[in-house]
Amino acid sequence: MSGNPHSEFQLLLRAAHMRSRAKALDSRLIRILCPLQRQSRQLATATSRLPQSQPWSHPPASVNIDNDQVARLAAQPLRPLTLADLVRHGRPPLTAENLFSSANFTLSLLPIRLAHRIQALRNLPFIVVSNPHISRIYNNYIHSLSTLLPYQERRITNLEDEIQFTEVMADLVQTHSNTIPILARGFLECRKYISAADVTRFLDEHLRARIGTRLIAEQHIALHLSSQPHCGRDSRYQQDGCSSCIGVIDTALRPAEIIRHCESFVSEICELKYGVRPTVVINGQPDTALAHVPTHLEYILTELLKNAFRATVESGKEREPIEATIAASPDPPSSPLEEMKIDPLPIEQETSGPILPDPCIHGVTIRIRDRGGGISPETLPNIWAYSFTTFGDDEVFDISNNGNADALNAISGVGGDSSSLAGLGYGLPLGRAYAEHFGGGVQVQSLWGWGTDVYLKLRGLGRI
Repeated sequence: MSGNPHSEFQLLLRAAHMRSRAKALDSRLIRILCPLQRQSRQLATATSRLPQSQPWSHPPASVNIDNDQVARLAAQPLRPLTLADLVRHGRPPLTAENLFSSANFTLSLLPIRLAHRIQALRNLPFIVVSNPHISRIYNNYIHSLSTLLPYQERRITNLEDEIQFTEVMADLVQTHSNTIPILARGFLECRKYISAADVTRFLDEHLRARIGTRLIAEQHIALHLSSQPHCGRDSRYQQDGCSSCIGVIDTALRPAEIIRHCESFVSEICELKYGVRPTVVINGQPDTALAHVPTHLEYILTELLKNAFRATVESGKEREPIEATIAASPDPPSSPLEEMKIDPLPIEQETSGPILPDPCIHGVTIRIRDRGGGISPETLPNIWAYSFTTFGDDEVFDISNNGNADALNAISGVGGDSSSLAGLGYGLPLGRAYAEHFGGGVQVQSLWGWGTDVYLKLRGLGRI
């Protein structure tokens, strides 16, 4: 190579310097681009897991579901549920034909009810329904509806389909078993973003609808377990030792027995917490019986007795008995009874025959009276509000381990922690919702400084 050695050295040095700058630039680009590429891949992976048709007006769902189908179902009106609807298929053990009729009746109601709940959750503010607890409930409803949609296009006409459908009902009941405490925690965390009035309005509608949804599912499950095709044509129907039950309905329910059962449970809680237990005196017409849902009545009476026990003990009146007065309604006129008549389905001779209401008793009123000093004027307007309690903030909403605060779950889980008489802040409004579901109600009369009377009105079918 010819030329100036110094010039050649300068050229080599410049080339080496440019290569060094290029490597430095490459390393800087790599440091910048690699995290971006990783983030891009992570975003693409996360997005690929979501349903591509999912709109962002509501949180992503865990399963694909046709939103147009949800909208069509949600646009259909809700059919009111009565006790007569639940017993119309006959007294167990059911024939195969009546069992299929029960399954198809259940199928005609539940998809519409689930779609209405999904739509109501989507109508909440996005920041609220995006809360992990409320989003979990939303996804539970999406899941349950997706399991029912395959049955929408056909009727259940054979035992194989009926068994599979009953398994779907069992999954639905289990999936929604913890709805109330999960919603309570979600709305507690979102209280900055939604008003208390809106929360109360939503929970009122949601929990009342849920009562009917779960009752419909559990009624068919109970009828399935007691039906002839599954338990044998020679079996005698027994459900939890109750020969008077039609599914989850006890046709000879005695409120006095439920009061004693709830008294025993609440007394143990009271003695554990306070060291004393007031007594309950039952008077009026203790032999009264009617057709109703025992678990509903257990939940309501447990809540009312918890409040009465707590007020009685904390006011120092534990020696004063709590009175439970039972009064049967007078014989109803013929016209309302005609509205409650059941249109029986064809039943074979092996079953008990058509079920018709006996007009002996149409409803019952139970008064719970305590000498606990009454409810203060400041507290009284808030007793029907969700998330309200007379305990302090440090004792409220300990719900992380409470998964059974519902009437259709075990009675031992009602109201929260087993040693707490305060509950989760929705005991009274939820109890009223259970009472009003079949035309009853709860009314409170407080004499501040003396005591409280609570009137529970139940409407049933009488003795069937």
